[in-house]
Amino acid sequence: MADRISVGQLYPNMAPPVAPRKPVTPSAAYPGAGARSFQEVLQDNVVRLSQHAETRLQQRGIQLKPEQLSRIQSAIDKAAAKGSKESLVLMDNIALIVNVKNRTIVTAMDGTSMKDNVFTQIDSAIII
Repeated sequence: MADRISVGQLYPNMAPPVAPRKPVTPSAAYPGAGARSFQEVLQDNVVRLSQHAETRLQQRGIQLKPEQLSRIQSAIDKAAAKGSKESLVLMDNIALIVNVKNRTIVTAMDGTSMKDNVFTQIDSAIII
């Protein structure tokens, strides 16, 4: 019983040890991923309000409901796909000027404030 036995002798057909794997980085697995943080991705998908737009919404008594914000977000996505920069969004008797790149509502008007107005410095209009 004094004979030494090694594992290789007990299991002669055993596979050689596996070399440790290199850790997979998100950018290697998914090109473009990992370069941006979750916060950046979230910010790209959220509709923001400028200070001016917040003031106008309060002054004019306009309250945007979650379903309306969802429709605005969808409109911004469509405008971005077409290459728009500044868009007029007409929705439910509300006019919004939106900076598409920043996904920011710049200003807002209700139906009475829209009358006899000329909208300038926009490159697209979206009616939803």
